[in-house]
Amino acid sequence: MSATESLRDHFLIAMPSLEGSIFSHSVTYLCDHSEHGAMGIIINQPMDITMGDVFDQLQLSRHSAHRSQPVLAGGPVNLERGFVLHRQSGQWQSTLKITDEICLTASKDIVTAISRDEGPKNALFALGYAGWAPGQLESEIAENSWLTLPADSNIIFDVPIEERWAATAKQLGIDMNLISSIAGHA
Repeated sequence: MSATESLRDHFLIAMPSLEGSIFSHSVTYLCDHSEHGAMGIIINQPMDITMGDVFDQLQLSRHSAHRSQPVLAGGPVNLERGFVLHRQSGQWQSTLKITDEICLTASKDIVTAISRDEGPKNALFALGYAGWAPGQLESEIAENSWLTLPADSNIIFDVPIEERWAATAKQLGIDMNLISSIAGHA
């Protein structure tokens, strides 16, 4: 797979055929995509826990402005592991630079900084991630499970969570509510 074929820094919009799964009505931001597989974070599936719960679990600051921020279900893999998707700022122990603007960090130091209001201004916290084996994502796309488009950091960081699925589809000129869950094949 060449770099021009990679879907890194793209959105995957779940098609209605994924109804009933963790991916139902999801938007996944692809952090990596190569011949070794793909990895992404679902950016629009809030859990019933907040950053305050995470801070309490890690015995961090109780006074952060981020306490009420929802934690996202990042995907079905490694649910006990936290990931921070953020705009580039600061130096953290375990960071994947996805673009010049967007990074993914999976170390406690960034969570500690966020708990002290010293972390990146724009950050999403997710538990778990979405992962695909080599060729698996390409097969799912060919089966009409996903729509793909280049990512927009404003949707990730500025659009409210509950509006991200519709906002992403709107960039393609699509109303997802009008798409059938039954794929046609010629």
